[in-house]
Amino acid sequence: MFEAIVPKFLTPQKDGVSMAIKLQPRASVNDIGEPVGDELRIRVTAPPVDAAANEALLRLLADTLDCPRGKVELIRGKTSRRKVVKVHGVTAESVLARLRAL
Repeated sequence: MFEAIVPKFLTPQKDGVSMAIKLQPRASVNDIGEPVGDELRIRVTAPPVDAAANEALLRLLADTLDCPRGKVELIRGKTSRRKVVKVHGVTAESVLARLRAL
């Protein structure tokens, strides 16, 4: 049986997956774009003030992956555009299926 090829921005872990993200705040729309290099490009309308863009990112991912907001956690990059987000309780295959459906 062949295993699915996992893109570089996605790292499977035993209790979920982590995702390398390049975030663009103050965009015209909330949008999950194509992978760029080793990162997934995501745009949010929220400004990068008082963690508003981070929260918008986490909510967008939770809605897109159809999981509770509490299962999506910012691991690294609180003040950077380059972030690592962990989604608990999902598989890499289920994340890829949701992202491909966009």
